[in-house]
Amino acid sequence: MADGFARRNVRSLTAVLSLVSIALVVAAVRGAVPATVLPHAPSWFVDAIPTLNASISAIAIGTILLGWRAIRRGEVEKHRAAMVTTTALFAAFLALYLYRIVVHGTTEFPGDGAVYTFVYLPVLAIHIGLALVAIPLVYYALLLATTRRVREIYDTNHAKVGRVAASLWLVSFALGIVVYLLLYVLN
Repeated sequence: MADGFARRNVRSLTAVLSLVSIALVVAAVRGAVPATVLPHAPSWFVDAIPTLNASISAIAIGTILLGWRAIRRGEVEKHRAAMVTTTALFAAFLALYLYRIVVHGTTEFPGDGAVYTFVYLPVLAIHIGLALVAIPLVYYALLLATTRRVREIYDTNHAKVGRVAASLWLVSFALGIVVYLLLYVLN
């Protein structure tokens, strides 16, 4: 931990991880990943992924808020546990989302044109934009936290970047739930 490769190259690793993550999402959405490379899941599971992901998003909102509260109280280990849990939830969300996109494709908006134009598209655009901005910030904050001892983290930009990353993540998760409601519940 003291002087490892990751510690010395946080910015470079952040850039690489961000680009790879975004490339995976773009490849899945653009249909560049063939469904045949993934294991076959029953249709009930594929159909349940949006609801499961909305639930994961709601839980992640809770873990972000718990992490925020913990660090404000100086409870570093609780903060770390909450943020690691949030990261694991996001990884599960992303894996499920990408799986569904690859094997099922995107879901068309089922509502009328005005709601699509003036509600759905703006909410979706902001959700995606915040997620894209949050990705490198989250990686950066996580890499700073995992490559340093707790007392050393205070001498980094972890807190400043972490606040912004957590805020963007929070709003993105919340807007993801709104997108889910517009696509699958309120149609």
